[in-house]
Amino acid sequence: MNIIEGQLSLDGSEKIAIINSRFNHIITDRLVEGASDAVVRHGGNKDNIDLILVPGAFEIPFALSKILESGKYDGVCCVGAVIRGSTPHFDYISAETTKGIASVGLKSAVPVTYGVLTTDTIEQAIERAGSKAGNKGFEAMTGLIEMISLYKNL
Repeated sequence: MNIIEGQLSLDGSEKIAIINSRFNHIITDRLVEGASDAVVRHGGNKDNIDLILVPGAFEIPFALSKILESGKYDGVCCVGAVIRGSTPHFDYISAETTKGIASVGLKSAVPVTYGVLTTDTIEQAIERAGSKAGNKGFEAMTGLIEMISLYKNL
């Protein structure tokens, strides 16, 4: 049996985009820090990271589509935070953001990862942005790094 898998390392030449929603920036800024840290820790060049800021999570798929059309990137990591409020708005935004990223990503020859938090409380978001539950931006980026490597091997 031949096993084909990606490695958790970069050679420094990879061009990576991070799409970050500015809404809930106290949380999302930490996710970006985690994602950038993952690139550097795994051999990437910080100068080869482009940070694309969008107003909110709903806008991430639109930016993702344009970024992938450009052909400039080896991978794209999407991060954001949608925190439940007292209206159904959370359900619509989190569902459409998730579906949009998946739909656009499936049509691409470039790997895309999902690091958008969908939490019930601000406390849960804080936990996932670098406190006791780790940093989900870092995790999304390590997944992207492995997928970039895997795509090169397929």
